Formats: sequence, structure tokens, C-alpha cells
Amino acid sequence: MFAIVKRLIVIGGATATGKTTLAIRLARHFDTEILSADSRQFYREMSIGTAKPTLLERGDVTHHFIDFLHVTDDYSIGDYERDAMRVLDRLFQQKDVAIVTGGSGLYIKALCEGLDEFTEVPPDIRQAVAESEKTGGLAWLQSEVERLDPAYFALVDRRNPARLRRALEVCLAGGLPYSSFLAREKKPRPFQIVFLLLELPREELYARIDARVDSMIAAGLEDEARSLLPYRERPALHTVGYEEFFDFFDGKISREAAIDKIKQHSRNYAKRQATWFRKYGEWVRVHPEDWEGVLGVVDGQKS
Repeated sequence: MFAIVKRLIVIGGATATGKTTLAIRLARHFDTEILSADSRQFYREMSIGTAKPTLLERGDVTHHFIDFLHVTDDYSIGDYERDAMRVLDRLFQQKDVAIVTGGSGLYIKALCEGLDEFTEVPPDIRQAVAESEKTGGLAWLQSEVERLDPAYFALVDRRNPARLRRALEVCLAGGLPYSSFLAREKKPRPFQIVFLLLELPREELYARIDARVDSMIAAGLEDEARSLLPYRERPALHTVGYEEFFDFFDGKISREAAIDKIKQHSRNYAKRQATWFRKYGEWVRVHPEDWEGVLGVVDGQKS
């Protein structure tokens, strides 16, 4: 008698491609649970701007890694890999299928492939980077990471100083690109992985992004951003939808300009996500509304 192979369905894709909707439909179909791989949905205070599943949706299907951190909490990719593997280990004792979805590609990569041990960063290097960042700001971090590790710079959220800072520290401490430490050899996983990449025509995707931003504004994104002003320097708040409103609150731009920039920056982010997903993983591209096609891919990879 053959042992049943456990399967992890990974749903990737750019923002607004319908990952959450498809994940919930698949979870209902397979009677299973969902792990979020959206690093901004981790934070309780960031709900509207991160397009979290609704409370009703989460009541119907169990979601993990949503609303479990305060915006001041530190939580690394390594923490996520460890904690997500524990959830899967427990879940696969009861279920044959689990689902992970989100737009944070490096978190998906860590869960599917693991992370290598990083070079320890000496205090003097950490201090030197911090002092240079005070002078040069985000632009300096961006230029240094691009110079030392162009491969990682092409993938990282360039507006996230914590990610850039960490990459730069490791580059300087180890004398190697940060990207070289990202699972040089894949760690074995006790489950089969099915990669589904949701894709839409560019015009349709951009229209959906604009409509989503309009819905967020109507739902109260401005007030949510204002409530987070005291934490604006936290890495989690270097996020599209919040930074633009911070500039509006500072009087740097108008409210209308802030909303326009949220839409523009969301489109830019979607483009970077799409580039990353095309380069990483053995994805099968599907339309988010092609239910029969999705099931065909999932069921076709049974063992």
C-alpha cells in the first residue's frame, strides 16, 4: 500500500491577481487551511492597506500568519520559515493538502526551499552601515545593495530599508552577495509542492489595482494610515499605501496626489512581483478564474 503524499499548493502572483479568492476556494474544496505569505498581513494594525481576507472569510477557512504581530514586533524570514514549517507539520497530520499564498516571494522561497546559515555580522560593520544610512538614507542603501548584489536588488522591496540594510551588512561581513546565502542547496521538504502562478493581461491587472485602491480609500485607508503615524519609521510601514499618506500628512503632496501615487506605486510593485515570480520556481501559469484549469494542474500532480 502506497503512502499518501502530502501536497502544498503555493499560489503566487502580483498584487490584485485574485490570490486570496482562489486560495479560499481551494481550501474549501480540499477542506484544509491557508498559510499567508504576505509579510504585511502579519500585523494587526495594517488591515485595509494590505487587503487582508475579511473576518467572514477567515471564519469560514482557517488562516495562519494573519494579525499575529504588533507593528513594532520584529519578525524575520527565518522566523517565518521555522514557524510555518511547524504549522505544516501539525496540519499534515490531519490533512493531505495545505495552501500557502501571498505576494512576498522571499517568504515563499524560504518555506519551499529553506534558508542557508548567514554570515554573522560583527558590531563594527553594523554600526558603520547605520552611520552611513543616517547620512545617505534610503537612496544610499539602494545604491550600495545594487552595487554589491544586483541579483538580490532586482528582487527585493527597494522601499524596505530593513531588508536592504540586512543584505548590505551580510555582503560586507561575508565578502559574498547576500543572494548567495539564499538556499544554495534546496532543503528537502516532506511534501510535494504545486506552484500556481496567477496572471492577468496588463490592462486588466492595472484596472483591478486602481479599483482596489479606490475601495481601500472608501474603506478608510487614510484614517488607518493616520493611526500608524507614531510608528512610521518601523520597517512594516515602508509600504505602498501608507508612505504616500504620510507624505500627505506632512504637507508634501496633496491628498489627490497621494492616491494617484498609491496607484502608481502599486502598479510598479506588481511589475516587480511579476518579474520575481517568473524567475523563481516551477510555476504553472493559470488565470485566477479558470477553476477547471486550476484543478487540472493540482490533481495532475498527485503522486
